[in-house]
Amino acid sequence: MKRLLPRRIRTVVLCAPLLLSSSCVLAFDLQGHRGARGLMPENTLAAFEAGASAGVSTLELDIAVTADGIPVISHDPRLNPAFTRDEKGAWIQGQGPAIHALRLDELRRYDVGRLDPGSRYAAGLPRQMPRDGQRIPTLRELLRLLGTPAFAARPLQLNIETKSDPFHPELQPPPEEFVTRIVAVLREAGFERRATLQSFDWRTLAAARRLAPEIPRACLSTPKTLQDPAWTDGRRQADFASAPAMAADAGCAIWSPAFAGLDAAQVNEAHRLGLAVLPWTVNRPEDMKRLIDLGVDGLISDEPDLALPLLREKGLAVAPLPRP
Repeated sequence: MKRLLPRRIRTVVLCAPLLLSSSCVLAFDLQGHRGARGLMPENTLAAFEAGASAGVSTLELDIAVTADGIPVISHDPRLNPAFTRDEKGAWIQGQGPAIHALRLDELRRYDVGRLDPGSRYAAGLPRQMPRDGQRIPTLRELLRLLGTPAFAARPLQLNIETKSDPFHPELQPPPEEFVTRIVAVLREAGFERRATLQSFDWRTLAAARRLAPEIPRACLSTPKTLQDPAWTDGRRQADFASAPAMAADAGCAIWSPAFAGLDAAQVNEAHRLGLAVLPWTVNRPEDMKRLIDLGVDGLISDEPDLALPLLREKGLAVAPLPRP
């Protein structure tokens, strides 16, 4: 199947000389979901090291903000009892406290380095290895890690999700403040040219477009969020011909849909509109193969190592999306 190239974000072509001719391959942005959640405890420094070792081009992560205004890396707005232990080593019970209600020093008391073996959550991640003593890291700590010599040879990109819920404003700062705090850390470390910002809450993407236009944005979506203007910053699905058209109208460079319903017509439409297509969260090799054949520009996976043989078979090289 011929792979269509986005117009505004052109797919990189990598070439290596071979005697009298040259061999060229298209680039594919392989992203480690929450670092590499299938291999190491999610959104921990251990998971980001595992993702880098697995050969990803981009580390995907989520941001929450503590009560004292510090961006930390967590998918859940509340501490998750499936992998969180208290200072005594006991699994927390019931609904965990909101991260936005905890100071960083309070958050540091919890260990997130092991799955509760009795949880349903653990059953879905059979390859994840424990790493006791892992704490929820700050965004600054991850950037410092990526600045060390061990990571210098192959600079990784970051795909940063604002964990923002328009129906629960008590769990995060307002959109402008949320984005301001993330961008400040990125700029302080000189990382703004190595990051994208993504969200289901497109209000935060609108704020990012105003506050940091140099950082590309990815519109995350599910069929449910596309139907509710609270998630799409006021856009109504009935006013647009397609989901990619909504993402393009929002000023996104990337459309990141749930992978299950994605088809060739949607991929082609996104490319026609100049959008790269980056589905989530793709863990089974048969799904990876189907999406690669559709011509997606990358994918987000808990187990990115499983994609590497398929990419080699298709003649695709792991590399981040070119910046617009």
